[in-house]
Order: sequence, then structure tokens, then C-alpha cells
Amino acid sequence: MGDISKRIANDLKESIKNKDATRTSTLRMVTAAIQNLLIEKKMQEPEDRDVLKILAKQIKQHQDSIESFKRGNRQDLAEKERQELEILKSYMPEQLGEKEIEKIVKDTISKMGASLKSDFGKVMKAVMEETKGQADGKMVSSAVQKFLQG
Repeated sequence: MGDISKRIANDLKESIKNKDATRTSTLRMVTAAIQNLLIEKKMQEPEDRDVLKILAKQIKQHQDSIESFKRGNRQDLAEKERQELEILKSYMPEQLGEKEIEKIVKDTISKMGASLKSDFGKVMKAVMEETKGQADGKMVSSAVQKFLQG
């Protein structure tokens, strides 16, 4: 079992003991997604990279929900989503800043010999694999677009 999934399991037990409803429901949601992945891929134990993918996907969903709730003028629901988002983010590695992401994108483009917009997918995949959950996809996407021509 990966370190992150162990930490999630331990934190879930603690949150149940402490009657922390928001944390408990958020961690149960993550645990269920991990279990679904294990069943789908016929795995015994989750690897950290798989757990990071699950967390990143759920973080993205929460960010989208927050935006939707704000547009719908539902601050109460947006706040609940924001609290859950903070819990999810606490399991992610330290996020890279824009400058670091741009440097990685430049290095990846030069290593791959990419230069055209048609190389976008290859460059995105390579950068996302290299950053392993440390970079926001939107930030990476805009950096890749910035450095690829026509």
C-alpha cells in the first residue's frame, strides 16, 4: 500500500473518532474511488501515482463545482466544496509555481524537439508525467501553448 493511501486510511479512522463529518465524508469518497480503481485494474494495493491521479481528478471536480455554485449564487454549497477541496489538497505534493512549470515545459519541448501546435498532446503528457501531481493542468496547458508555434 502506498504512503498516501495509508495516510488517508489512518486519517479516515481519526476523523470518524473525532466526529469530523466533512473530513470523514471527503475521505470516504476518496477511499471509494481507490477501491473502484483496485477492482477495475485488478490490483491488490494502490500505488501513490494512482492515488495522486484520483486526488487530482477530485480536486478538479471540486474546483468546477465551486465555480458552478458561485455562479448559481449558492455560497453555502461553494463553502462546503471549498472545505472538501482543502482536505483533498492536503494529500497532494507541494505544487509548482508558474516559473517552475514554464522551465519544465521549455526543457521538455527542447528534449522532444517539439515546435508545432500539433505536438501539444505529446508535450502535455510528458510534462504531466514529469510533474506527477505537482502541477495544475490548466497552468501546464497555457505554458505549453505559449511555447509552441503555429
